[in-house]
Amino acid sequence: MSTSLAIQPSTSGRTVIEFPQTPNFFEDMETLTNQIAQRAFNLFQERGAYDGNDWGDWFRAESELLKPVPIEISESTDSYSIRAEVPGFDVKQISVQAEPNSICIHGKAEREEEKKQEKDVKYSEVSASEFCRRIDLPSSINPEKAAANLVNGVLELTLPKATPPKSLEIKAA
Repeated sequence: MSTSLAIQPSTSGRTVIEFPQTPNFFEDMETLTNQIAQRAFNLFQERGAYDGNDWGDWFRAESELLKPVPIEISESTDSYSIRAEVPGFDVKQISVQAEPNSICIHGKAEREEEKKQEKDVKYSEVSASEFCRRIDLPSSINPEKAAANLVNGVLELTLPKATPPKSLEIKAA
């Protein structure tokens, strides 16, 4: 079972992320994959539709569409802490998927700027930035007890480790 994190602003200047059930995480990933595939195909066509550089087209499409997310992971005896740098994204543009052995952070921001002079548009620009980062964890976590904050473009996740199963002593009858 996976848990999705919804990010909501707080009045204290820190942003708290709550954990409702995920709506359509796999549909979002499928849409993202289709966008990368479409861009890779456009790159293929731009270079004359010659075979031999399909991986290069795919990786270039990924680098154009996806923003890298630097992370820092630390571990204590009872939890993991993950810090991810996501500057330029606000709470409504980020989703976090927590599973027992992994975390997936996804964000998408679209900005539109338009300058008009009288009735004519003289300048218009639309930009989009998107990232997706999956982090596999060395041991299981408890997604229901996870917590997250977004402060000044840094997403901080606190992921409590799952309690290890108890071993039972077998007694002879």
